Amino acid sequence: MLRRARQRPTGLRGRLVITFALVAISASALVAGIGYTLVKTALVNRTERAAVSDVSNTLEQISVPIGALWPGELPPAGEDLSAVHRSLRAPGREVILTYQEAIYSAEHMTLDDVPYELEVRARHRIVSQRKMIDGRTWLVIGTQVQRLARNGAILPTGMTVYVFVSLADEQRILADLREGLAKAGAITLIVGLTGALLSARRVLLPVRRLGLAARALGEGRLDTRLPVHGSDELARLTATFNESASALEKSVTELRSLEAISRRFVADVSHELRTPLAAMTAVTDMLQEEAERLPPEPAKAVRLVLGEIARLRVLVEHLIEASRLDAGTATLRVERVNIADVLADCLEVRGWGDQVRVNVSEGLAFTLDPRRFDVIVANLVGNALRHGAPPVLLSARGTPNGLEVKVRDHGKGISVEDLPHVFDRFFKAEAGRARSEGSGLGLSIARANARLHGGTISVRRQDPGTLFTVWLPNA
Repeated sequence: MLRRARQRPTGLRGRLVITFALVAISASALVAGIGYTLVKTALVNRTERAAVSDVSNTLEQISVPIGALWPGELPPAGEDLSAVHRSLRAPGREVILTYQEAIYSAEHMTLDDVPYELEVRARHRIVSQRKMIDGRTWLVIGTQVQRLARNGAILPTGMTVYVFVSLADEQRILADLREGLAKAGAITLIVGLTGALLSARRVLLPVRRLGLAARALGEGRLDTRLPVHGSDELARLTATFNESASALEKSVTELRSLEAISRRFVADVSHELRTPLAAMTAVTDMLQEEAERLPPEPAKAVRLVLGEIARLRVLVEHLIEASRLDAGTATLRVERVNIADVLADCLEVRGWGDQVRVNVSEGLAFTLDPRRFDVIVANLVGNALRHGAPPVLLSARGTPNGLEVKVRDHGKGISVEDLPHVFDRFFKAEAGRARSEGSGLGLSIARANARLHGGTISVRRQDPGTLFTVWLPNA
């Protein structure tokens, strides 16, 4: 029987849904990641170029005299430097301007906020660098201002400018972009899961139908067939299943027919043998008496014939009983009985009263079929007496769930290899028992009668001997 895939963490439907979800998530994450990176790079680079260009243009428009003075030029006054400082400021910007020993600081920034690498590179050209300050991202632009001398030489002016450009707007844009991409990813995931569920249903519905049909076949409904739709792999699988089911139905029908013929043959032969056996049994007592007056050799032959007649009678009775059980015509006629009395009657009728030790409470009562219970006990005790060794112990007790009967002998016991087969028909544990008086059907019939009650019979080795345990449930 197919196990429901021990349902690993999930079944096939779950694995399909998980696979679709992973593909959707991976694709969404990849597209969103690439898109976000491209947009972020383009947005920040554009902002950086615009800010650098604006600062550069502003510095080029400075008209105050700064740097090396020529005859007739005056050094820049403080208000001139303040004007330069103000011209560089703008919303979202902070400026630090230094000229010789003078420092015009920003509102919130200091020279300590200027990255050292940018300070070094700014001595030769205008440069920029992004830096996180107090949890916000800033674009820091720095340069040492130079001027063109009258002789065409480029001279440092002694003025250094650091402009801090806030990237808060860009961060908000990127945050909105991330939120939009997350929503798009969620929508993609929902679409993927919906597609996965629809696809799983489309794929698994035929598989589920095949499973139900296979279970129906296992339960004996051999006419089970499935409609074939389309021409894909599942349709071909369904067609193959129908062909296999048809072949199985044909084979099982033939086997059942042959089995019915075989059972009927056994039953007919067994019933036909009862008449001559009855006649033969009727004269066995007379032959037994005559054997006492015959010479040794003829007496031995007569006793051998009598033994074989008794063995044949038991075999025919067992075959008839087995035929009834196989045909399903065996029924239970239950009644409330005293177990001690039933066991005593079973042993006394067969002359085993002095060979078996019985341990059962006198007041133990149980509802069962007395005749079939007698068959069970007789087969188990007879088997213990014939093939075991004394003492043979027979015990019975009531349990909360039913009746438990145990039969134990103290012989050499059944071998481990033979234990799984002791209830098989015509099985004999020892090769030397091939011509014993047992039919090889007794234990099989005993187990069938126990099952007819809804119970079981188990066997296990003891040290020494063998123990058979019968359990019959409460009616």
